[in-house]
Order: sequence, then C-alpha cells, then structure tokens
Amino acid sequence: MERQILPSVLSADFTALHEDLKRIERAGARILHVDIMDGIFVPNVTFGPVIVRAIRQATSLHLDVHLMVDDPVTWIDWLDTVQPLYAISFHLEATPHWHAIVQKIKARGLKAGVALNPGTPVHWLESLIHDVDYVLVMSVNPGFAGQPFLPFALEKVRLVRELIDIRGSSAIVEIDGGIKLHNIQQAVEAGADWFVVGSGIFKTEDPEITTKKLIEQIQK
Repeated sequence: MERQILPSVLSADFTALHEDLKRIERAGARILHVDIMDGIFVPNVTFGPVIVRAIRQATSLHLDVHLMVDDPVTWIDWLDTVQPLYAISFHLEATPHWHAIVQKIKARGLKAGVALNPGTPVHWLESLIHDVDYVLVMSVNPGFAGQPFLPFALEKVRLVRELIDIRGSSAIVEIDGGIKLHNIQQAVEAGADWFVVGSGIFKTEDPEITTKKLIEQIQK
C-alpha cells in the first residue's frame, strides 16, 4: 500500500477554502480528511452533510470521512447525499454494533474504517481486523484541531500493525493528530500508512510546500 498524506480540512482557511484545496492538490495529495463532530461524542461541532457536499464540489480529491459522532448509522445515511465519497470511519467507543456498521459502509462501495481513541485498547480490534479496510489510531484526544501529538500513540500503531500482520489482514493503518514535519518519520517507522495532517499543513507559511515535504518524508 502506497503511503498517503491526508490533509485535514478542519484546519483549512474556510474564507479561502477553494485556494487551500488547490494548493494541496498541486502538492500531490490524493485524499482529503473530513472530520465530522456532533457535539455529543466529542464537545465540538463541525460539518454537516451540506458542508461536506460543498467540500465535495470544491475538490477532486478522494474524501476520507471520520465520524466522531454518537450515532454513526444516522450520519452514514445522511452522507448518501454526498457523492462520491471514498472512505468512512467510525469510533468503536460510540456503538456496540461494529460489524453491522462496517457492512453498511461497505455496501455503499466505500472503504470501511474503525477509529480508536488514545485510551482504547488494541484488542478491541481482534474480531474486526479481517473485515475493515483501515484502522485509524488517534494520536490526540478527539474533538479539537491543533492539539499536541501524544507519543504513546506510536506504540499503539506498532501493536495495530502487529495484529494486522499476525492475522494476515489487508487493513492499513491511519494515524491522526499532531502529525508534523518533525515527527512524521516516527509514525512511518511505527508502521502507519496514512497520515492525517491538519495544522501541520494549513497553519504553515506555505501549505503547498509543506505538503510536498511531508510526501517526500513518507516516501523515503
């Protein structure tokens, strides 16, 4: 699996969103990370289907939708109005119906992912690892952009990678939170494949140049 940088639109400048998205497209990004927060599972509220649809119309990038919500099934249904999507992940902590939701996402022809909070144990994945397309390891506590990276998340990435390899799963590992130029190589070495970067791209002086540098780092 080719490693990918996934710029997180949550940190973009929404007064100049079109230009921000064009910058990361020119830099070579292929997938855009979209965080949906409902104010219940996490305290913040971000995008609804209308905004996600506007993002979809503003870019040709694949959309990786991360549901930080209390009721993922309802949001998956609402996202049927946004086409095309690429991937949807939901939090295991939010629902007991893991397999059913994975199948619901896959039935739409999308990649299905599951997300783990920093405090959630890796063994929760054991019954799912052959069903999911990717595992999202949170390296910050979910809910707000711009938080500092939690170094112990690197060990969780290693454990997820080990579980995938031992079980012969084809799932890939995504890491999200506090990733920047100075620490992305650590995440590569831990075994991550997809790297969500928000403020580490959009809050830099030149998001296009930063994205190019990040892509160079993960391709070494």
